[in-house]
Amino acid sequence: MTDQWTLNRLNFQGRWQGRGAWFGRDAEDRLDLVTPVRVVDPTTYDISFSDPETGVWDGSGLFFAPGGHARYDISRSTYNAGCGCWQFQGAGGQSSLEPDLDRRRFGHEINLFYGRSRSMLVLIWEPVGTRWRLQLVGAVGFRCSNAPVPEPERPSFRTAEAMLEPLRGWAGVAETFRPQPGCIGQVSAPQPSVFVPDQFMRHEKTAVMQDALVFSVPEYLPDAVFQLEIGGLLGVGLFQQLSILFDANSRLTAWQRRRFWADPSKVDP
Repeated sequence: MTDQWTLNRLNFQGRWQGRGAWFGRDAEDRLDLVTPVRVVDPTTYDISFSDPETGVWDGSGLFFAPGGHARYDISRSTYNAGCGCWQFQGAGGQSSLEPDLDRRRFGHEINLFYGRSRSMLVLIWEPVGTRWRLQLVGAVGFRCSNAPVPEPERPSFRTAEAMLEPLRGWAGVAETFRPQPGCIGQVSAPQPSVFVPDQFMRHEKTAVMQDALVFSVPEYLPDAVFQLEIGGLLGVGLFQQLSILFDANSRLTAWQRRRFWADPSKVDP
C-alpha cells in the first residue's frame, strides 16, 4: 500500500496558485463568513521534489508568515514527527491533535484535490476565557500552473442546503486514518457509505465558501465527543467529505474521508 510520504508527494507536488480569502470577527465580535477581513491574491505554494525522498516547500502570499513568504526543506525522514499530518489519495493536510494553551491555537488545514485543482480550507480556534472559539476561516481555490489544461470553474451556491440536498442518497466509500508518527500509518480499506446531508450539517456554523467548499463545525469546542465536517463538490458528480473525529477530552482520534458519486457505477472500493 502507498505510504503517507508518497501520498503527500503525489497530492501536493506542483506550483499552486489562487485567491486566498480570510474571514474573522467583525466590529461586534461576530464571525463574519461573508466579507473577508483580508484577501491575498495570489497565494502561491510551489512544492517540488528533487528525488522521491526530499523536496522544497516555497510559499508566498501567506497569511501568517512574516512578510508573507516562507521556504522549507521537506523530506521523508522528517515528515510528520508530531503525528498531525494525514494523507489519502486526493486529500491531505494537517491538524492540531488537541487544543494547546501554550500555542494558543487549535487549527486544521484541509486540502481536497481533483485533477490539478486543490481546494484548501483553514479553520482556527483560539482561547477566549475558558472556551475555545472559532476565530478565523481561510479558503483558497488553487490551480496548478503546470497543468497542461486549465481546470473548469466550480459552481457557486448561496447556502449549504442548496449545495448538499441534491446529493442526498449518493453512494460512495469511506476510509479512515488514525494519528501515527512519520510515514508508517496506513489508510483503512474502503467501506460502503451513503451521503446524508443532515449528518454533514450537524453544527451551528455551516457555510459554503469559494471553490465549492463547504463546512460544518462548532463555533465553541464542546466538552464532549464531536467531529468537524468539511467537503467539496470537486467535479461533475463527485463530492468529497473529510470528517475529523475527537473524543470527550478533545483529543483527535481519526480522520475519515468519504467520496460520493452521482453515478453509482463509478463507486469502486
